[in-house]
Amino acid sequence: TRGERRVCCTGCTFDDRAIALETGRPVRLEGPQTLVILYRVEDRAIQRIRIFSEECELDAGGRTIHWVEGVKPADSVKLLASFLSRGDRPSSSTNGAIVAIAMHEDSVAVPVLLDAARGHADPKVRGDALFWLAQKAGDKAAGAITERLEQDPDTDVKRRAVFALSQLPRDEGVPLLIQVAKTNKNAAVRKQAMFWLGQSHDRRALDFFAEVLAK
Repeated sequence: TRGERRVCCTGCTFDDRAIALETGRPVRLEGPQTLVILYRVEDRAIQRIRIFSEECELDAGGRTIHWVEGVKPADSVKLLASFLSRGDRPSSSTNGAIVAIAMHEDSVAVPVLLDAARGHADPKVRGDALFWLAQKAGDKAAGAITERLEQDPDTDVKRRAVFALSQLPRDEGVPLLIQVAKTNKNAAVRKQAMFWLGQSHDRRALDFFAEVLAK
C-alpha cells in the first residue's frame, strides 16, 4: 500500500556496526529516487566506498563529513572507475565502486561495466560487473554476458555469467540459457544453465528438459 508508517528503523554507519534508532518519524513505503555515495578517507587514501539512501540517518562515529553536491553523473562514474584499475586486486573500495557505478543511469554506467566485465584482471570483478550488467538488461548486457561465457578463461566467471543470464527478462534469458545448456563446451557451465532453467518455471525450459530426457 502507498503512504507512510511510523517504525523503529536501523541507522546507517560508515562501518559494519548495526545501530537502532528510535526515530518515531514516518518511513515512506516508496523508495527514494536518489542515493548518496560516501568515500571513507584514511591516511590520505580512500579506503572504502559506501552507498546510502538520501533518507538514511547517518552515524559517522564522530568523523568529519565533507559534503559535495552538484556532481555530474559522468564525473561521478569517472572517479569511481578509477578504482577499477585493471592491475589492482579487489578491495573494499573496488567492490563499493562497482556497485556505485551500477546505480548510475545506463548511459554512463553500462560502458564502464562492459569494460570491467571484458578486461579486468581479477575474475571476481569481472563476475560482479556481469551481475550488474544483467540488472541493467538490454541488448548490450545480453551480448556482453554471452561473450564472456564463450571467451572468459575462468570457469567461475562463466558460472556467474550463467547466473547473470538468469537475471535477464525471461524472453531474453531463457532462450540464451537453453542455448548454453545445449552447446557450451564446459560441463560445469552446462550444469549451471540447467539449474537456472529449472528455477525459471518457464514452459520453454520444461519443453527443453522433455527433449533431453527423451533422447
